[in-house]
Amino acid sequence: MTVLTRTAGALHRRPRLRLALLLTAPLLWLAVLYLGSLAVLFVSAFWTTDSFTSEVVKVWSADNFHELFTTPVYRQVVLRSVGVALAVTALCAVIAFPVAFYAARVASPRLRPLLVVAILTPLWASYLVKVYAWRLILSEGGLADWLLRPLGLSGPGYGLPATVLALTYLWLPYMILPVHTALEQLPDNLLDASADLGARAGRTFRSVVLPMVLPSVAAGSVFTFSLSLGDYITVQIVGGKTQLIGNLVYANIELNLPMAAALATVPVVVIVLYLFAMRRTGALSSL
Repeated sequence: MTVLTRTAGALHRRPRLRLALLLTAPLLWLAVLYLGSLAVLFVSAFWTTDSFTSEVVKVWSADNFHELFTTPVYRQVVLRSVGVALAVTALCAVIAFPVAFYAARVASPRLRPLLVVAILTPLWASYLVKVYAWRLILSEGGLADWLLRPLGLSGPGYGLPATVLALTYLWLPYMILPVHTALEQLPDNLLDASADLGARAGRTFRSVVLPMVLPSVAAGSVFTFSLSLGDYITVQIVGGKTQLIGNLVYANIELNLPMAAALATVPVVVIVLYLFAMRRTGALSSL
C-alpha cells in the first residue's frame, strides 16, 4: 500500500480532518489579508502626524477619535452617510419587491429567464459608465429636465437627492435577486390555503408572503447598506458639494493618514452592528 493510498484512506475515515485541511488555506488567506488589514487600519488610527511635514508619527494617542466625536462636521457627515445608506436601502426594498414579484409569480415561464437577465444586465456595465450616465441625465437641460419641464418642474440636479437616486440604481439588483429567489420558492399551497380560508390579497401579503420574504429583504439590505455606506465615487460625480464619510477618508489619505484610518473605522463598526441586527431576522442564512 502506497503512502498516497494510506493518506487517502486516513482522510476518508476522518471527515473533520479533511474539512479542516480544505478550509485552512482560504481561512489563512482571510485572516492574513482581510482581518490583518483591518487590524493595521485600527492600529494606525491611534497614530498621529507631524503638523509641519505631515509625516506619520507612530505615537499612541486617541486624539483622532476625540476629534472625530467632538467635531460637529464629522458627526454631521457620519449621520448623513448612514442616512443615505438607509434611504438607498429603503428605496431598493420598495422598488425591488414589485419587480421581483412580477418576475417570479406573474410573468409567464418563458418570460421569467429573460426578466432575470434584464435584472442582471446593469451589473455587467462599468460602474463609472453608469454613474456618468446619471450625471448626464441629472445635468441642467438633461433628460430629467426634459421629462419634468412639461409639468412645470425641473430635475433634482446635483446634490444629496441625486446621490441617493444614483446609488439606488447601482445597488438595486442586489436587492431584487434575493427577494426574487424567496418569492420563487414560496409554496403555492400556502397562497391557495390563505385564499381558501377567505383571506384577501392584502391579508395574504401581510400574513403569508411578507414573513417568508422578509429575511431575503434583510439579506439584500446587507449589500445595499454596506455598499452605499462605503461609496465615495458617486457622491463626487453627482453629489455636488455633498460630503459623505468616504470623501473624508479619501481627502485625508495624503495629508493625515491616521485621521483617515479613524474615519474608515466608522463604517466598519456601523456595518458590523448592522450585521448583528440583521442576524436576528435570519438574513445571514439567506445570503
